[in-house]
Amino acid sequence: MITQEKIYLTCEDYTVSNKKFDLLYNSEFEMLETFPKPVGKELASYYESENYISHTDSKKSFIDKLYQIIKGYTLTKKLNLINSFKTKQKNLLDVGCGTGDFLLNCKNNGWNVVGVEPNENAKRLAETKLSFHNISKIYTDLTEIKTKKFDVITLWHVLEHVPNLETYLLKIKAMLKPNGILIVAVPNFKSYDALYYKQFWAAFDVPRHLWHFSKTAIQKLFFKQQMRVVNILPMKFDSFYVSLLSEKYKTGKSNFMKAFYVGFVSNLKALKTKEYSSLIYIIKNN
Repeated sequence: MITQEKIYLTCEDYTVSNKKFDLLYNSEFEMLETFPKPVGKELASYYESENYISHTDSKKSFIDKLYQIIKGYTLTKKLNLINSFKTKQKNLLDVGCGTGDFLLNCKNNGWNVVGVEPNENAKRLAETKLSFHNISKIYTDLTEIKTKKFDVITLWHVLEHVPNLETYLLKIKAMLKPNGILIVAVPNFKSYDALYYKQFWAAFDVPRHLWHFSKTAIQKLFFKQQMRVVNILPMKFDSFYVSLLSEKYKTGKSNFMKAFYVGFVSNLKALKTKEYSSLIYIIKNN
């Protein structure tokens, strides 16, 4: 689907392997593709690390604790967002549900929830949390869910991990009710913090992030599926957290004050440009 034109940047995997990967630019979609792309078991191996915080509930380091604090705050914001949609049956699918906190929050607030999580460790943690709420199974793959349609489908920082992008979007569309709502949150490589840190920007996260999106890319990709972006919202905390990791990758030190400054400037500039570090796209199934 994507025709690569040139190398935009070369980045390093700072989490697992320290291998280098190219980011190839596509001008038609204004997006980047990680190259080479690992597949199958090789791709799965890049997630096997205690440093991959979204698959654990770790609170060991300062960055771990900060992540968990921000996660707690954003869970409330996410719930308020989906509660703002007027749906009759409140059936929700969370793809890439991680350790299950968002699913649990939704379940406790009247939603009928289904989760998908391919990582076994995260899946096990999610099932443990949800077992007290009559949800004993988290699916490993979308194909395991049979004949169910959803009012709302959420992909919180998931789409950038998907190997077969166009096929995946078709599956998601087929599982969404007519006029259903799809929520997609992804990093934005056109943000100030991305442009500032360049190859050290933590949200490139190669090779786990296979795709790197702009607003144009998301709008064009979903337009091809006859779906429409109806609203774009900022994730303002991401600039601070990503800058903190990026400082560590760039200098070997956390540099809290510098990271906070870059994150603050990124959000300040985004007030005008709307290019926040991460963006939430509200997408309707036409």
